[in-house]
Amino acid sequence: MLLAGFLFSLMNVSVKLIPHIPAIEIILFRSVFSLVLTYILLKKENLPVLGSNKKLLIIRGIAGSIGLMAFFYTLQNIPLASAVTLNYLAPVFTTILGIFIVKEKVQARQFLYFGVSFLGVIVIEGFDPRISTFDLSIALIASLAMGVAYNVIRKLNTTEHPLVIMFYFPLITIPIAAVASYYFWVLPSGWDWVILLAVGLLTQFAQYFMTLAYQNAQLSKVASLSYVGIIYALGFGFFIFGETYSLVVFFGMALVLMGVILNIFK
Repeated sequence: MLLAGFLFSLMNVSVKLIPHIPAIEIILFRSVFSLVLTYILLKKENLPVLGSNKKLLIIRGIAGSIGLMAFFYTLQNIPLASAVTLNYLAPVFTTILGIFIVKEKVQARQFLYFGVSFLGVIVIEGFDPRISTFDLSIALIASLAMGVAYNVIRKLNTTEHPLVIMFYFPLITIPIAAVASYYFWVLPSGWDWVILLAVGLLTQFAQYFMTLAYQNAQLSKVASLSYVGIIYALGFGFFIFGETYSLVVFFGMALVLMGVILNIFK
């Protein structure tokens, strides 16, 4: 999960480096790359491409698609560290939804920790004028959809290979992204192609390690490990994009992380 988090951080930077390319178009390129590579790996491993539990696999694909589209939007429209911090609410939603979907037990005090994280989100949105209410809503939709996707992955831990689960993600995403991209298409040029390739490669490996982690450990603890990515986001945001934050916004980020750390060591 730690390795997946680092690779996802590099992918986030790649997406933000090409703000002139619509988010949905980046997702289309990424999904085509992922579909082809995953299909090749499935054939190499002699695994059934479509798996056995198709209903849950399709739900995972739809939830993952919604989450990815909403997250890429926030990456391109608000500061990097803020986008990543808001996206880190996904583990909170994952744990809460896990009570109902995979029947995992959550202690009462964990809800207090979740509240601390949500308070941090309110502070970030309230004191950073670069984040509108609409942007915050899209970020929350992304986190909620990812929480659904991660729980479905957990339910598939005994029936499906990680590569099969990964295959359904682009399989569902490509038709949606293709139709939407038709109306917003911007032809990539020069280094755009290199960055788009990097997005595809980084995401493919990050997805694999993340899927493996979610299949083999308790949801709340594995999900919380992804929060170390905020350190990368702050560094990349400052040195590459020149992004700075007020002390109050840093305090909001600290609250989000505090809620997660308390959850880990409950």
